[in-house]
Amino acid sequence: MPLALLALGLALGGPWLWAAFLYMSLLTLLLDQLIPLVPGQSDGSEFPVADLLLLTIGLGALALLPAATWAIAGPSGLSPGQRLLAFLATGFWLGQVVHPAAHELIHRPNRNLFRLGATVYAALLFGQHTSAHRLVHHRAVATPEDPNTARSGESFYRFARRAWAGSFRQGARAETALRAGRSGLHPYIFYLAVSAAALTLATFIAGLPGLLAWTGLALHAQSQILLSDYVQHYGLTRARLPDGRYEPVGPRHSWNTAHWFTSAMMLNAPRHSDHHLHPSRPFPALRLPDEAPRLPWPLPFACAMALAPRLWRRAMAPHLARWRESGPADTAA
Repeated sequence: MPLALLALGLALGGPWLWAAFLYMSLLTLLLDQLIPLVPGQSDGSEFPVADLLLLTIGLGALALLPAATWAIAGPSGLSPGQRLLAFLATGFWLGQVVHPAAHELIHRPNRNLFRLGATVYAALLFGQHTSAHRLVHHRAVATPEDPNTARSGESFYRFARRAWAGSFRQGARAETALRAGRSGLHPYIFYLAVSAAALTLATFIAGLPGLLAWTGLALHAQSQILLSDYVQHYGLTRARLPDGRYEPVGPRHSWNTAHWFTSAMMLNAPRHSDHHLHPSRPFPALRLPDEAPRLPWPLPFACAMALAPRLWRRAMAPHLARWRESGPADTAA
């Protein structure tokens, strides 16, 4: 629905852009509050077209990025206010829908689906996420070795700088180690080539304004990806065992949310504990473990709160304290 609204908005402007923007901002929060979560677990069999949905979102993102660049920075006829709406609505969709879809794609065993997810991240100038998420984050989550795990009391802004640079470096090292003795193209060359091609296309579409518009949309999406990482692991840590290793990843090491509409819109990304326990489990089958910590707010709302560090720390303090006091798993420094 938001992809269709965005396509109409970029072409026609006016109320279609408002509809896309309000869908991605106000409607999601209202529906989460007005309609309770319908509980229930599944094996994913009731949604056999899950991969087709991911394919549609991934290809839709690759088509929408140049269209949005033209609408925002090119001779589209949109007013300045409409161009701003197009930027915000497109960025929200890229961060809240395309990112969960690309995340699913890079966990798929099908190589073509994997390549599509990697291409989407590279088009968002964030190709490193394909490597760092799979090879670093899943192994080291909730430990000081993971650049994408936020420490208690750390502001989002400090975290974002550390996570972006750290994931780039550690992802590259992990890929280099994995490919030791192998031939073929290093994945980072692919990521950088796709990103360069994307920015070249943006410049061809609308010159320097096009380059700035594509880069701005990519940064908008990246900020939401980093906000999700920040919120979903904030302050949770794995204890060290007597042999010096960290305890295995468990449901207690990710924050989850149970709000039905944003969970559906974000392809069950808020069911984050189960994803870390079962990285290959498709999104329709992800579950909400009873023993996993849950936030009282929808994930997009929690991410918005994280933009105000004092508010975020004050709101999270009782929830984090309760989980640290309930067992030894999250008490390590």
